Amino acid sequence: MPADPPESMTPRELRASVSLASLFALRMLGLFLILPVFALHARTLPGGEDARLIGLALGIYGLTQGFLQLLFGVASDRFGRKPVIVFGLLLFALGSFVAAGAHDIYVTILGRALQGAGAISAAITAFIADSTRDSQRTKAMAMIGGSIGLTFALSLVGAPLLYEAIGMGGIFALTGALALAAIVVVALVVPAAPLVAPAADARRTTFAEVLLEPDLLRLNFGIFSLHAVQMAMFVVLPTWLADRAGVPLAEHWKIYLPVVLLSFALMLPPLLWGERSGRSRGLFIGAVVLVLAVQLLLAGQPAGLVPLAALLLAFFVGFNILEASLPSLVSRLAPPEAKGTALGVYNTTQSLGLFCGGLLGGWVQQSWGQASVFGFCAALMALWLVVAVSHRRWPRSARGGLSAT
Repeated sequence: MPADPPESMTPRELRASVSLASLFALRMLGLFLILPVFALHARTLPGGEDARLIGLALGIYGLTQGFLQLLFGVASDRFGRKPVIVFGLLLFALGSFVAAGAHDIYVTILGRALQGAGAISAAITAFIADSTRDSQRTKAMAMIGGSIGLTFALSLVGAPLLYEAIGMGGIFALTGALALAAIVVVALVVPAAPLVAPAADARRTTFAEVLLEPDLLRLNFGIFSLHAVQMAMFVVLPTWLADRAGVPLAEHWKIYLPVVLLSFALMLPPLLWGERSGRSRGLFIGAVVLVLAVQLLLAGQPAGLVPLAALLLAFFVGFNILEASLPSLVSRLAPPEAKGTALGVYNTTQSLGLFCGGLLGGWVQQSWGQASVFGFCAALMALWLVVAVSHRRWPRSARGGLSAT
């Protein structure tokens, strides 16, 4: 019997997935847009000479996200997805405007904490799960992963230009204005999720089962590690590009733009090949190894524009592959009746990784120097590699089942 043709998203599914992924990307924009410039900007603020406070300002966004993510997810089950998302966007906007008016590092930290309190990631991913069929959910979750990678790329390119044009306060105010505009998108563009009654005989998966399922634990540790490494790196990288490569802040976009565009071009073919050939497991582990190798080489304190640009390119290729793969894997390995819960846990661990990476990156730099930050990142990636190779189940293909290993 010939194979069934692949299904496509319905217009409603596509509209829901694209609009919700854009909201997710906006939430990440509030984090990513300051990464390339904040370490240098903080030097101009009272208290900004302490690398630990810089790391805290970068990472506290993830801490408040981590504490409130599950609470927002539960609230969205009770009060509806859209009201909770709107409330979270209002909190995000408030934090953005507080940070925009900050004149020292401490008020900036407060604004970042309020930004993170708009913890809408779990509600958005649950909304996507509500709005898509099982056969299309992987595509929808991959859109979220892709939106994160794209937002990160755009932030690296645009942040230095925006900083020169409108300053750090202007960047924060811009993200606040975008959050308010996103409320209009929620109200007018995002379709209402269909109401689906659970099957009478459906087994109810407990939270503890989702939290402690071994393969989901491995993936959650992975997203924690990836974002901790990303955040810790950017405690150091902006100053290294200025000091070790001789590139002034206003010129950083000339490095980020070609590196980021090339990294997307380089990561798409292996992603498609891995999915079609059933070798996505090998690709995934290879991407972890690539990010690990970058951290080890950075720990060797390279200098010069070409070595740093090459290492940034390799990092972004690995990062983008993993960022696009992880949420899709969680949605496919989670129990069908508990996808929303599994994605809530995933988003919480992602947020905690952002916090721990910023905080530990600043602490390690303050205690042992800049190169030690990359040694810390390498150790974390090596631990993730050990965890990743022990996965027991892996999706065979986009439409296939699971393979046991």
